[in-house]
Amino acid sequence: MTPAAESEQPACARFARTWVRSIAGTSYVSLSLAETEQLLLLYTERLVQALFAEPFRSTPAREVGFHLVNAHFTGIETLSRSVALLGDELLSELGLEGDERLQVRVAALQGALSAGYAQALRERTLDEQEAIRQAVLDARDAAEQARRASEARFRAVFAEAAIGIAIGDVRGRIVEANASLQRMLGYGLDELRKRRARDFMLSDDAAEVWRLYNELVRGHREHFRVDKRFVRGDGAEIWTNLTVSLIRDEQGAPNYVVVMVEDVTDRHLLQTRLRHQALHDPLTGLSNRSLFMDQLARAFENADGETRVGLCYLDLDGFKVINDSLGHDVGDQLLVAVAQRLDTYVSGRGRMVARMGGDEFVILIENTRSTQDVITVADQVLHGLTKPIKVGKHELTVSASIGLVEREVVGTTPADVMRDADITLYWAKADGRSRWAQFDAERNAREVARFTLSATMPSALERGEFYVDYQPLVRLADMRVAGVEALVRWQHPEFGRLAPDRFIELAEETGMIVPLGLWVLEQACAQAKDWEERFGADAPFVSVNLAVRQLRDPRLVYDVARILSKVGLRPQRLQLELTESAIMGNADEPLDALRSLYDMGVRIAIDDFGTGYSNLAYLRNLPVHELKIAGSFVEGLRTHSGPDAGDVDQQIVATLVSLAHTLGLTVTAENVETAPQAQRLRAIGCDSGQGWFFARPGPPAQIDELITEHA
Repeated sequence: MTPAAESEQPACARFARTWVRSIAGTSYVSLSLAETEQLLLLYTERLVQALFAEPFRSTPAREVGFHLVNAHFTGIETLSRSVALLGDELLSELGLEGDERLQVRVAALQGALSAGYAQALRERTLDEQEAIRQAVLDARDAAEQARRASEARFRAVFAEAAIGIAIGDVRGRIVEANASLQRMLGYGLDELRKRRARDFMLSDDAAEVWRLYNELVRGHREHFRVDKRFVRGDGAEIWTNLTVSLIRDEQGAPNYVVVMVEDVTDRHLLQTRLRHQALHDPLTGLSNRSLFMDQLARAFENADGETRVGLCYLDLDGFKVINDSLGHDVGDQLLVAVAQRLDTYVSGRGRMVARMGGDEFVILIENTRSTQDVITVADQVLHGLTKPIKVGKHELTVSASIGLVEREVVGTTPADVMRDADITLYWAKADGRSRWAQFDAERNAREVARFTLSATMPSALERGEFYVDYQPLVRLADMRVAGVEALVRWQHPEFGRLAPDRFIELAEETGMIVPLGLWVLEQACAQAKDWEERFGADAPFVSVNLAVRQLRDPRLVYDVARILSKVGLRPQRLQLELTESAIMGNADEPLDALRSLYDMGVRIAIDDFGTGYSNLAYLRNLPVHELKIAGSFVEGLRTHSGPDAGDVDQQIVATLVSLAHTLGLTVTAENVETAPQAQRLRAIGCDSGQGWFFARPGPPAQIDELITEHA
């Protein structure tokens, strides 16, 4: 016995005593109550040991059911009460009635115990049947004196047997029937003799039964065994195990048919109940995942080229809050109420509602004509759930997020449909809940690509798939290259060359922006050092973008100093660019880091100035060297005159330039694309420009050419 089972010894003893009282009088056994209790205690300990065993197996319960019959506990009530007691009392005695995992195991033990019990009874019955059949054969083959003795024995067995026995001729008429069969079918012997075998056949009997019977009376087979339903004389239904054997005459021709009928109604009902439990959710009564997946698979198996199928995969919004705040009992009642509503809205031919677990439900709609069929169902569900649900003293309102999939069956699989419905459910929740979202292959492809990029980014950095392009910052006064902005690119082996807008946001979400940013910083500083060594005073400074997450990294100042020292670059040759939202926040730590960098000599620039906070009064207190005016203001300066001359934009830019100069800051205008823009910016007094008019981002060699050209 396992330690877990030993610790439950008192509970096992109590359960065994309850078991003895429950089945007392249901079977004839030669054991005293004390002996019975000791035997059932042994069985209880084996069941508890199996309940806690890892890995879990139900085989011990099957053996217990088998041993019960061998110990002469053969009554149907014995089995029924034992199975019911095992489900109702065992976990209660153990104090574990709320453990869902153990409840599932107890259900498996119930089924296994019933199966072992049924198997033992069946073998016992078959032994009786074989003895009877052998008696019939002996009656034919024995000598006259032996025949009379055998017939007497047969008559005794025939009359007193617990199973029903009938003898009929090959034309189907009943010649003889014992008392057990008469009681079983609810007809007297005279009534049975007026009937043929055909009279007991039902419209829903399998054609296989008639085929076997016809083969037997023609002498093509000796016996067969089937499960068959009968309707008694009083209209009640019974299920039987039917064994039909052929008796031949001395010449070997078919002469009589012996039918043995075992009433297995209780076993059939138990199996039906267990089968229902295995395929239905115990809380809501809806189909469970297993039954739903079987039905979905059948919908695909029976499909032709035009068959379509639809799914609504739904999840209740905010159910966890209700469960945690009001308790699991209220949550369970809410799930039951929701299940009833779903069943009401969705019920119909070719439709199924199933509970997949927790607060997730799925609706199958077979033979859809278009996506609108599924949308209609989803709208009905969303509308129906808006009505408040009364649970005890609580009036609850619940909504749902629904993922929709509708498509032709050809070209897809049940697994594909379920996966896409699950993905679309996630979209519905992400889009705001209390709504449905329809599967979109293009959106899914983008999501998959996004996930792929996010997952492969760390290894891509190690494999050297990233590289840096540089775009010049040109002094407007003399058109010389004053600096360059470092722009990271990703040469992806599958998606090709990727611009920053494809992966920078992902890097920020995953935290990869910190190691990636440090790599870009080191590459840019090394390149700036190379230019300084080759071009001296004409060498540009290098400007590197700094993300919010990098600014909040406590090692930022240390890492910048380390990289500058490693490559031998003076701090004045490095500029770090930050957005307004990053630099003008309320947190003190980022400003402390910037002040340390500023004091170190590193240039600090505000990127896209004018699109964020634009807190001008706050600007004078910031450790900043340069403003980079957002390209949206520069766009209006593309022409010298006319309706697009952008007088307002020119005044805004002029004001920003004047303000920056008053504060001792330099100004760079972004997105300069035309000569008129450059001329007007120079006239305004803007210090530098950056954009395609001067050069597009490119490799270091492109900057080399620009420096050499202007030198």
